[in-house]
Amino acid sequence: MFEEIRISQLGVIDSSTLELGPGFTVITGETGAGKTMVVTALGLLLGGRADSGAVRRGAANARVEGVVVTDGLGDFVTQVEEHGGEVEDGRVVLARNISAEGRSRAWVGGAGVPAAKLAQVAEPLVAVHGQSDQHRLLRATAQREALDRFGGDEVASVAGEFADAWRHLAGVERELRDVVSSARERAREADQLRFALEEIEKVSPEPGEDVALAAEETRLGFADTLRVAAETAREALSSDQGSSDALGAAAAARGALEGVREHDPEAADLADRLAELTYLLSDLGADVASYASKLDTDPLRLAAVSERRAALIALTRKYGETIDEVLEWSSEAVQRLTQLDDTDGRIEELRVARTEARARVARLGAELTRLRTAAAARLGAAVSDELTLLAMPHATLQISVTQQEVTPAPGEESGPVVDVDGRHLRGTVHGFDEVEFLLAANAGMNPRPLDKGASGGELSRVMLAVEVVLAATTTVPTFVFDEVDAGVGGKAAIEIGRRLATLARNAQVLVVTHLPQVAAFADRHIVVAKSSDGSVTTSGLVTLAEDERERELSRMLAGLEDSDTALAHARELIEAARATR
Repeated sequence: MFEEIRISQLGVIDSSTLELGPGFTVITGETGAGKTMVVTALGLLLGGRADSGAVRRGAANARVEGVVVTDGLGDFVTQVEEHGGEVEDGRVVLARNISAEGRSRAWVGGAGVPAAKLAQVAEPLVAVHGQSDQHRLLRATAQREALDRFGGDEVASVAGEFADAWRHLAGVERELRDVVSSARERAREADQLRFALEEIEKVSPEPGEDVALAAEETRLGFADTLRVAAETAREALSSDQGSSDALGAAAAARGALEGVREHDPEAADLADRLAELTYLLSDLGADVASYASKLDTDPLRLAAVSERRAALIALTRKYGETIDEVLEWSSEAVQRLTQLDDTDGRIEELRVARTEARARVARLGAELTRLRTAAAARLGAAVSDELTLLAMPHATLQISVTQQEVTPAPGEESGPVVDVDGRHLRGTVHGFDEVEFLLAANAGMNPRPLDKGASGGELSRVMLAVEVVLAATTTVPTFVFDEVDAGVGGKAAIEIGRRLATLARNAQVLVVTHLPQVAAFADRHIVVAKSSDGSVTTSGLVTLAEDERERELSRMLAGLEDSDTALAHARELIEAARATR
């Protein structure tokens, strides 16, 4: 859970520390005091979007820090350490800075990370619910997601398998459409490949042949020049005419030293080295002579090599930079041609694969519908029980799980329509089911969609009831409710406070509210206090003592902090809350 949240230069808050703990913490304050800044600060710690407009006017940057107690949060600790952060005394500090220019920086356990990584690490810690979530719950997608979440691992597993099977089916159908519709293009491509392969086969190139022929052509083209150079070199090494040459000079030097070798070991060593040199010069002279003898001018061979190279170059202009690349392209072309020539066979294979894929989708879709229908009955009953406790004793929530049955067009072979147990159902990657929450607010009323059958106050209670029920299916340690009690008052507000207190028995609950009936149930009461020097307005967070709680509740009740009647009413609210928790 969060132990404390430190806020600096955010909105109207100059510098404040929000001390938290287990149980139910409530935050109240006058309108405009900055209660929502607490939720904004928490959103920043969860990796939310940074808005430079939230930086306090005149400040260079805003900063939010949160201290998280890691008891029982093994996965969270692992992620912190994987990102280079540290855990000290069982606590981790999350931090976020926003500059007035809009730049954002984030830290996890002292290690700098991108905001997206902060979100990845911190998001599992908190579930935030506000007025916007009520509108979200009106969307069919959100209702399906809530039902699947309540269904637990079993629904999630089948839903994941269905999504994979649906994507596979879509891929098979897409390829089948492409193969059938592009038969003419495939035939044209096959003809082009055959022509290219025949052209390559006619030349019959060998691996590396282009490199070898290029070297040979150069050698043949400069045969006379090379031969003259070789003869000159051979003459210099070992002359047939008796003129001075390298071999003769080396032999003379060796003879001079051989005559004195017995007088000095170093002279003997030099004589031995000269002996080695004469042997080497002799071998080198023979090799040069052999090279020179092979350098005959051969115009016919040169013409043949040039013609062969021209044929190879014609291939490399079309099919690769080198002959090796041409041969590789040829191998791939043979495989592709095999596929193209077997178009009818491929169409049949795809049709068989499609039948199998549609059967798997139908089976998993039917199983997913069965699980969702069972979960819908349980969730509807559980939320209805919660609504009874929230002063809606005759309200019932029904969750409809239906499918859209359609009549496929004659000859239709693809698309989002699948035969499931003899019914042609239209589906998506999420299944064939359309999930809708229906509310009957009073006895005898027909269930209606939430956007048509619930008032603002009723919708708030439905939202809270759903979250209380779903809380049992999640391991999120902290819940934040931002004025989800808007539009509610009287007895219903008391029941909302009681249910929030019940939820707080197993989780940390943080609630921003304007209702004294809800605040009375809190274990800890924090007020956002506003002050002004005539030109600058600031707010701070103050944890209230017991007598201060009574004054704050009296202000919320009557707008008067020192009214004896309001104080008595506030005291009565607190005592009633204690008695019924």
